[in-house]
Amino acid sequence: MSKQAAHRRVTLDITTVDDALCTVLHVDMDAFFAAVELQRRPELVGRPMMVAGVGGRGVVLSATYEARAFGVRSAIPTAQGLARCPGIIVIPPDHQAYRDASRRLMTLLGDITPVLEVVSVDEAFLDVSGSVRRLGRPGRIAMKIREAVRSELGLTATVGAASTKFVAKLASSLAKPDGILIVPPIEVAPMLRALPVDALWGAGPRTAAKLRSCGFATVAEIADAPPGRLAAIVGSSVAHTLTELANGRDDRPVTPESSDVTIGTEQTFDRDVSDESVIRRTLLDLSTTAARRLRQAGHVGRTVVLKIRFDDFTTITRSESVMTPIDDDRDIYAAALRNWQRSARGTRSIRLLGVRIDNLSPAGRAEEQMTLGTNPDQPGWRAARQAVDALADRFGAAAPRPAALVNRPVLPPRVVPAVDRNDSTGPRT
Repeated sequence: MSKQAAHRRVTLDITTVDDALCTVLHVDMDAFFAAVELQRRPELVGRPMMVAGVGGRGVVLSATYEARAFGVRSAIPTAQGLARCPGIIVIPPDHQAYRDASRRLMTLLGDITPVLEVVSVDEAFLDVSGSVRRLGRPGRIAMKIREAVRSELGLTATVGAASTKFVAKLASSLAKPDGILIVPPIEVAPMLRALPVDALWGAGPRTAAKLRSCGFATVAEIADAPPGRLAAIVGSSVAHTLTELANGRDDRPVTPESSDVTIGTEQTFDRDVSDESVIRRTLLDLSTTAARRLRQAGHVGRTVVLKIRFDDFTTITRSESVMTPIDDDRDIYAAALRNWQRSARGTRSIRLLGVRIDNLSPAGRAEEQMTLGTNPDQPGWRAARQAVDALADRFGAAAPRPAALVNRPVLPPRVVPAVDRNDSTGPRT
């Protein structure tokens, strides 16, 4: 089934399609970062444009559909995007604007159902089984979501509806852009079997290439394959997952946001770095930014995670957990520095550093460890941090910052904030 055919059929038959069991919705915004920028720059509507980092290692974060016609896609190098579409307009990313738009989107979706699983800044799963009596059939709810996103946010969204998360996400990808695709259980197998193997979750580029080299080109061939043969190629765990998905089976529930939420930021250097002073300043900068975002979100955290990508693209993480939740710049930097000292990097240079905070909880509900000699009735570091946060919100880079960050390194790195979820949903560098 082609994307166009699926979209056309559902558009015409939305009132008659049997959607009773299609209570899992996947909402995916269309070219989200680019669409937010077009709201502020309506003169660019209809022109090839990409939101991309600059510098030698800049990457494309989002591109308009006019740019995609030239092969410009997210995650490719900015230079490659410029080569594929000469004259394309390049807009530097404004992550605060995207977070604000994402917050409005998730608030809108939360009004539909509290059973909301945020996947990234621009996509989420919803279980609407408890909303049918109030809002109507799942297909109608999908239409309401698209209409609300358009009228309240001025953006467009694509919605897939099915009885499982996997098929709902697949449906939204087939209906893009600005479409709806509802896949009743009876239609799952016919739709899946004709698709290529890389349509399956877990079949990334390397796995898909390995499967194709062994004669598996379609989902149907995965569904019908003897489990032992698949296991010999990709391992028993991956083979089991692929077989289940190829047969339309996915028992994962929609899980509302919980302790797996993270807040952090990453920084990719324009050139690989080995200077210890640059690395420490970078860790301080990342820790300060992550701490401010943590406080803005009204959270504290128990685990500080350091992400390191070396010059050979090897990536490791080191983490440290504390007994009392923290949100202070100094505490987070101290933990990040200790993680760095335990990294055993040897002589390798650093391509990327990231600091994030895991195991979050609302700040008002967490127990706070008082420091010996402090008076809780008098303003102290917390009040000072709140004042600096307010200045940062208003003045950005011109706001006060730690003295060590005033004189920037000679080779300033490009900052790419991590989305406030697990690393797998953030932009790749």
